[in-house]
Amino acid sequence: MKGGIRYHPEVDPDEVNALAQLMTWKTAVANIPYGGAKGGIGCNPGELSVSELERLTRVFTQKIHDLIGIHTDVPAPDMGTGPQTMAWILDEYSKFHGYSPAVVTGKPVDLGGSLGRDAATGRGVLFATEALLKEHGKTISGQRFVIQGFGNVGAWAAQLISEQGGKIVAVSDITGAIKNTKGLDIPSLLKHANEHKGVKGFHGGDPIDPKSILVEDCDILIPAALGGVINRENASDIKSKFIIEAANHPTDPEADEILSKKGVVILPDIFANSGGVTVSYFEWVQNIQGFMWDEEKVNNELRNYMTRGFKDVKEMCKTHNCDLRMGAFTLGVNRVARATVLRVSSEVERFDLGYPRGFYHCPIPRWQSLL
Repeated sequence: MKGGIRYHPEVDPDEVNALAQLMTWKTAVANIPYGGAKGGIGCNPGELSVSELERLTRVFTQKIHDLIGIHTDVPAPDMGTGPQTMAWILDEYSKFHGYSPAVVTGKPVDLGGSLGRDAATGRGVLFATEALLKEHGKTISGQRFVIQGFGNVGAWAAQLISEQGGKIVAVSDITGAIKNTKGLDIPSLLKHANEHKGVKGFHGGDPIDPKSILVEDCDILIPAALGGVINRENASDIKSKFIIEAANHPTDPEADEILSKKGVVILPDIFANSGGVTVSYFEWVQNIQGFMWDEEKVNNELRNYMTRGFKDVKEMCKTHNCDLRMGAFTLGVNRVARATVLRVSSEVERFDLGYPRGFYHCPIPRWQSLL
């Protein structure tokens, strides 16, 4: 199983279970050999010292060390966690089970982490966007982008998109939002955000209301923050032609319907942000083999997986005459169902095992914090 550990005040069992299920379909769409998992601790990491975060993480690991494992459940970073968190988990887990670098991914490179992992989700967003635009006869160059969220994913996406000639006209994070219709100077913004812990106060753009970021005029909108931000209240006002879901479930079902009627093309989260888990898989493979790849190989393999994944989703859309979200979910569910069915020799045996005829039982393993 594969999934991130989230440190956030709003973590609760329902959210963790939903995200674990999304990971099940995401890994299936990415065509990597994992089931879905997720974990979390309800806390505000910004209010905790480094020492407190370390103690919290180590106690958490003590509680779950018999649930996670190299061939069982492999955690990764998520909101509020990062390479240092993974290093603490690795160290604490190794006290019980011996040195096991493959037990977590997203580790520091010095502890067996993969080159390219830090940028992986953002780079995957770039490759996914390129594949989608190619389908519509367009390229990244010259397109106007708005990015909601300027954390790891949003910042890397902004940097990589701008390097390909895309124009980032507005960004936002928890500190505020800025806009420049001529295009923001992304290298300067990245430096400012790193020094000032956010985009607020950047002189290369005009401050705007963060709540308006999703309805700014642009060609491509990239929500890269929390889920549920695109809803029935703002969906009708969204002006972008394409939405790339870099965050997990940023669009609620009602908004999905409204946007579909407007002709907005949405690239769903279970494909668009799968670059992170794909390179996590590469990291796990490298740890198991004890053979590390150079960054060029990591990035080339990621491009191959993302390009092939988009082709598979489009084929499913053509087969079932559906949109990209339904195509991606159909692809993921079919792959899990097929793998499940192949473990039982006949329809009769499935029925005898208690499964209704035609029903494919797809267990979704998960773990979560009880702290």
